Amino acid sequence: MNTRSNPIVRAAQHGLTLIELLVAMVIGLVVVLAVTSAVTVGEAHKRSTTSTNDMNQSGSYAAYMIDRLLRSAGSGFAQTGTRGLFGCKLSASRLIGGTATTILPRTTSAFPAPFDTLLGGSGAAAAGNLRLAPFLIAKGAAGASDTLVVMGGNAAAGDVPRRIRSGFPDNSNLRLDNTIGLRNGDIGIVSKEGVEDCLLEQVSSTNAELATAGNEVLGLGGRYFTSSGATTSLATLAADGTSLFTPLGNVAANNLQFQLVGVNANRTLVAYDLLRAAGSGADEGTDASAMTALADGVVALYAVYGVDTDKNGTADAWIDPGSGDYAIGTLMDEPEVIRHIVAARVVLVMKSSLLEKEPVMTGDLAIFSDLPTDRHRTLTIATEDRRYRHRVIDTTIPLRNLLLLPTS
Repeated sequence: MNTRSNPIVRAAQHGLTLIELLVAMVIGLVVVLAVTSAVTVGEAHKRSTTSTNDMNQSGSYAAYMIDRLLRSAGSGFAQTGTRGLFGCKLSASRLIGGTATTILPRTTSAFPAPFDTLLGGSGAAAAGNLRLAPFLIAKGAAGASDTLVVMGGNAAAGDVPRRIRSGFPDNSNLRLDNTIGLRNGDIGIVSKEGVEDCLLEQVSSTNAELATAGNEVLGLGGRYFTSSGATTSLATLAADGTSLFTPLGNVAANNLQFQLVGVNANRTLVAYDLLRAAGSGADEGTDASAMTALADGVVALYAVYGVDTDKNGTADAWIDPGSGDYAIGTLMDEPEVIRHIVAARVVLVMKSSLLEKEPVMTGDLAIFSDLPTDRHRTLTIATEDRRYRHRVIDTTIPLRNLLLLPTS
């Protein structure tokens, strides 16, 4: 018997049912959400970590720059400090566009921001009263940042004052015992014990002349030449044979550090060169060219003096820069007090650039909280800034050149 085939053949079932497809889609969505959430959280932590690292690196660099400045404070003139240099009113004239321009004392205008309130602002009785000292702190008003005043040169070229035997009638040369060791372009200070003014001068003689045995003529001129100060002149200082010429450094080497250091409105640590050495053309000797950014992300700077109160060569007291003899206006006139400031404690408050989702700051920052109450400082953190991370960098810096001075 023949078997007839069935023309209707049922096709085998292939693919997914609708229910299976929906279940797979749900599982896939859950996996995508889980992975996305993990990546998002990871990126958030990464951004926070990166921002914190940037803040730490910027803070470390800022602390290094301040440490370097303060360790060199007084280089070139500390040993002569008690012989008429500490507390003298520095007079300096600089060639700007070919014209001799008085840059110190600053009698007609305040220093540029953030130093515009230093010593009370503009005027001969305010900013114009800045005196020579290795290190000074101008305390900020109402919790504002402090300003550091740091002065120093090249210790290898200085700390050996030369007696000025006399001047010359043309008022541009000095007569020393000898000029060996001096170089063309050297910068020094002419001072006399008991005289308020001291003058910044630049050597303008050939190196061959200066190195000649028996040569006693020191020519002055160049970028910095100051013929007179507020109360005296170069000729008067040189006349009686008791004044000193103290070499500080060299204009070509650019190794003089007469700086103001502070924090500006953009939260940047900046330094201002009191001698305005930088700049060329239209920017030569301007306030803008004298201002240098050191580090960003700096919210505030605070400092206290480390004072050797018992004259044993160590800092045994931390003194607030706004108290008594240590207020800057008083301290500048006290050479004996200046010489016993042997260290500085400096605090930098850093701020990250990342806005966190939730507040990470619980309140204001207490500065110098381990010191007696009268030395405490407080940095108020605004509500909108509490979602930014902050870090306090506290460093102690010895003033090496003042530690080398006799203790009594």
